[in-house]
Amino acid sequence: MSSLHKAAVLLLTLPEDQASDVMQRLSPREVEQVSIEIARMERVSSEDQEDVIKEFADTNPAAGGGAGGLEFAKKLVKNALGSDSTGTIDNIRQSIEALPFGFLRNVDSQNIVTYLTDEHPQTIALILAHLPAAFSAEILGGLPQERQIAVVRRMATMSQTNPEIIREVESGLERRMSSVMSQSFQIAGGVDSVAAMLNVIDRTTERALLEGLATDEPDLVEEIRRLMFVFDDIGKLNQKDIQSVLKSVESSQWALALKGASPELKDKILSNMSQRAADMLREEMEYLGAVKLSAVEEVQQKIVDVVRGLEDSGVIEVNQSGEEEKLVQ
Repeated sequence: MSSLHKAAVLLLTLPEDQASDVMQRLSPREVEQVSIEIARMERVSSEDQEDVIKEFADTNPAAGGGAGGLEFAKKLVKNALGSDSTGTIDNIRQSIEALPFGFLRNVDSQNIVTYLTDEHPQTIALILAHLPAAFSAEILGGLPQERQIAVVRRMATMSQTNPEIIREVESGLERRMSSVMSQSFQIAGGVDSVAAMLNVIDRTTERALLEGLATDEPDLVEEIRRLMFVFDDIGKLNQKDIQSVLKSVESSQWALALKGASPELKDKILSNMSQRAADMLREEMEYLGAVKLSAVEEVQQKIVDVVRGLEDSGVIEVNQSGEEEKLVQ
């Protein structure tokens, strides 16, 4: 990580008021530079946070995964510069909107579908990989089903993309959609992008896509599914399904997994146990003391695998939205 990126990660780790206090001690130019970096970072991994904090203060982060983005960056700039923040915020916005295919975010998804329907699946995958997951899901949902599967397959196996190719694709869309933007090299696509997109697409389309991919790419589908449901999503399960999961996971695994869980998830798990079992689990968690983040994440993933197995066998139903599904007569 560059020094600028480390500074941005550190600010994201701090509470907003403390981050603003640090920003006030920087020059206007430094505020602009670090704010642009923050605006480009939608999420920060726990590993990056831990590395940065250890380097600065030899401590571990209290919580994993800080959230960045343009809005957070704008808040910090306003708090740091006050009435003088307008020009800096404009510079940040212009820098972020200059990312590949950023101009498409201001275009209706149906209009984009019209332009992309006849494009090669690889081209569509390249474009969707550069867009926010919810927006790319809207576009994907408007494509014919056979084209959806082809696009998702290519998007999942995509890694680094030649900037010349991106420029060519952008140039074509620029001419056809009368928009202007600049290009910068970045890693696009991959299984993470597909999982994020399918997490917000409608369930019918999600199932159809995964079933279509499973015929030729079963390992790829399994990797996508593992990323689509994360440990914290267990809190979205209903009481009956949580109890089914509890029966399938050893108490020692819960003790370690819940060390890194949110208070809400801990309460939900414990409330679905008997008083005696809950008390014993609390004692076991206290007995463990400080544990490595990697060990916690490993056992959390094992529990996620159990949840996915129960879903595949029809024992439980995973509803990503957390909303009650409509019933039909």
